[in-house]
Order: sequence, then structure tokens, then C-alpha cells
Amino acid sequence: MGCGLHLVCKYLLGERGLFMFIINEREREFRFGDSGPKYLMQGPRMNFALVHIKSGEDFKAHYHNVMEENFFVLEGEVVIVIDGKENTLTAGDLAHIEPGEVHYLVNRSNSTVKMIAALSPAKEGDKTEIENHTW
Repeated sequence: MGCGLHLVCKYLLGERGLFMFIINEREREFRFGDSGPKYLMQGPRMNFALVHIKSGEDFKAHYHNVMEENFFVLEGEVVIVIDGKENTLTAGDLAHIEPGEVHYLVNRSNSTVKMIAALSPAKEGDKTEIENHTW
């Protein structure tokens, strides 16, 4: 519930008897040590992650069949290509990506970009990477 099966959270009983939880991002790790996604919640209805992309790093082109994905930039600048259209996002920008839209992220700036990623509905394995994709 709430954090996904492989994550441990502090659960609290809500007013309506539903479980809720509180977590601090320091309790999780980035996928690639000091960059990539850091999932604070995975399922059951959505995934929520803090994402750091260091200068020169990118995320492979991919798409989701079921999940929509949203990126909200907290700090820095990132280029996101959605179905072949290049967009530069800076702090305060949100990119919404529908299921089936191929997207690619790259940090061409000199500093780390910090973003929030939210995917819904949560569906494990709903990511298809595109090999050797060119725009």
C-alpha cells in the first residue's frame, strides 16, 4: 500500500480508516547513486519520484502504454523531446506526456537538474525503451 511492495514506509491511520504515510526523501536512494529517479512512492495508483539528471546525462527514449508521465522542474534546465519535438524546460515548467508518446530527456546545461516525476496509473513494467532512436 502507498509505497509499493519493496519499499518500507511509516503508515498512519487516516480519519476515514484509510492508510496514509509520511516519508522523507533522505530515506530513499537515487537509482544511479547520486542521480536518476528516487522513488518516494510506487503504486498502487501512481508513482512519484524526485529526479536528478547531472550535466551531460540523459534518459533513454521510451514510452509507456498505460501510464501518463508528468515532469515538474524544480531547479536547472533540461531538454525533453516528445514525439520528435524538442522543448527546453526550466524551473517552474511542467511537461505532461500521454501514453504512447515517445520521450527523451537530456541535460545539456552545466548544472544538475532537479525535477519531480509523477506517473499514473502505476503499472509495473509499463516502459518500452527505444534503441538507437534518432530525432
